Amino acid sequence: QLQASGGGLVQAGGSLKLSCAASGRTSNIYGMRWFRQAPGKEREFVTAISWRGDTTAYTDSVKGRFTIARDNAKNTVYLQMNNLKPEDTAVYYCTAVLGSSWSSPSLWGQGTLVTVSS
Repeated sequence: QLQASGGGLVQAGGSLKLSCAASGRTSNIYGMRWFRQAPGKEREFVTAISWRGDTTAYTDSVKGRFTIARDNAKNTVYLQMNNLKPEDTAVYYCTAVLGSSWSSPSLWGQGTLVTVSS
C-alpha cells in the first residue's frame, strides 16, 4: 500500500512537502514516481526516483522547483515543492514501480490535493 500525505492550500511562491509511505511488500520496489492531475486535464508525470542508486527525473515544468528524495529505511519518498505556481494545482499521486524495470507494473496510492492560490 501507498499512503500519500502533505497536500494543502498554499499561496503562490510558497512551499509544500509531500510524503508517500510504502508498506507491505516493499522489497521489490524498483522506483517511485509522482504524477498529478489538474482539474479538467489528463494525468501527467511529475518526477521519479530509483529505489537504489541516484536516478531521478523531472518534467520540465518543475525542474529547479521540485525535488524528489527517498528514505529507504522508512520506505518513504518525498516531494519538496518550492516556488509553487497556480498551475501546480492538482491532485498528486505517488506510484511504486514493482519489478525489475520502469516498465514493470505500478501500484498507485490515493491522491493528495495541492491547491496554489494566486
